[in-house]
This record gives sequence, C-alpha cells and structure tokens, in this order.
Amino acid sequence: MKSLDVQPVMPWWRVPAVWLVVAGPAAVVVAGIATAVIAVRGADPVVAPSAIPRAVTQLTVDTPAPAPAPRQTPAEPEARP
Repeated sequence: MKSLDVQPVMPWWRVPAVWLVVAGPAAVVVAGIATAVIAVRGADPVVAPSAIPRAVTQLTVDTPAPAPAPRQTPAEPEARP
C-alpha cells in the first residue's frame, strides 16, 4: 500500500495570491476615505445671493437660428435617354 505524502496547509495570509485579491478593494476603500476627508475639510463656503453681482445673474445667451425645414417634395424619376 502506498503512503500519501501529506503537505502542511499554509495559512491564508501566507498565500501571495490572496494579497493580490485583497489589495484592490482595500486601495479603493482607502482612496474613498481620503476623498471624503478632502471633501469635508476643503469644502467651499456657501455664497450668499446678495454677494453675486448683477452682471452674473443677468447674462444672456445668443441662441443659434433654427435649422431650415427639410424639403417635402417627392423625388423625380431619372430622365431616360
């Protein structure tokens, strides 16, 4: 009868592939927390409506002319020689 070669099982934290799988989501979590901290600490102050100059609130935008209407004539048959 053959004896089976039993190898000891490595703990999960010693397998390099596990760290490749864990590193991606961990980096996303760290980046999300860093983004939230930057957003909260560096928030712009709210501008009061009285602080906005009139020139900014009364801007007008020139709209382009509408496109010409398409022709609604039927196609003419080609002339035969």
